[in-house]
Amino acid sequence: MKKIWTATGDVSETTDRLTAALTQRKFGVLHIHDLKATLNGKGVPFDSECRILEVCNPGQAAKVLTEDIDLNMALPCRISVYERDGKTRIGMMSPSAMLRELSDSPVLAEVAEEVEAVLKAAIEEAIK
Repeated sequence: MKKIWTATGDVSETTDRLTAALTQRKFGVLHIHDLKATLNGKGVPFDSECRILEVCNPGQAAKVLTEDIDLNMALPCRISVYERDGKTRIGMMSPSAMLRELSDSPVLAEVAEEVEAVLKAAIEEAIK
């Protein structure tokens, strides 16, 4: 269900490349959570860089919500850029696997596959 890629460059550079690749594909980055800064700001020591991007394509989101408004809880998609074992990683939960768990709708399966293909393409561009 999870997919993880190894990227070149540090977390900040990779986040910038990923944001650009997503924007080119008509996905907006709604918010970037800086997990290290947030936890350290709350007095919890956390040394690893970790950025969690909330991303959305409005047209695809509307299709999902029109088919099943309850799936608002699964939106927006999240992609993480983080450090592990001295390397920069990009990870996401598979939209198609996740929606298969939440719905039997063939409409939603098709939307999820389309979204996943676009997100993978953006990630593949960003890891270089």
